[in-house]
Amino acid sequence: MAEPRERTFIMVKPDGVQRGLVGTIIKRFEKKGFKLVALKFVWPSEELLKNHYSDLASRPFFPGLVKYMSSGPVVPMVWEGLNVVKTGRQMLGATNPADSQPGTIRGDLCIQVGRNIIHGSDSVESANKE
Repeated sequence: MAEPRERTFIMVKPDGVQRGLVGTIIKRFEKKGFKLVALKFVWPSEELLKNHYSDLASRPFFPGLVKYMSSGPVVPMVWEGLNVVKTGRQMLGATNPADSQPGTIRGDLCIQVGRNIIHGSDSVESANKE
């Protein structure tokens, strides 16, 4: 019997796109054995971002987050594979790059919490919504 495969949503944020890290990030997921099943290059509207981050709307950093995320193009992707949500989150590293381990995407490639280059779903349910 085949192993159940799940999907996750991963998005390279504007700073990751501006720094030319999309290929590097894709390569890491492919090397792990995950399958890329969807990819877009898009400049998100404020309306889309407010909907996407609606769970953070009451937080003091929300306006800055929306402004930053609408400052340039992003690359949303859907990846498929065994335990891809959990493993993908581990590959990303901690939200604060200073807390991320070497070998993680954030640990290796970024230094600022507000510009942490990548978003990843925290659950299968979130991935389906996103």
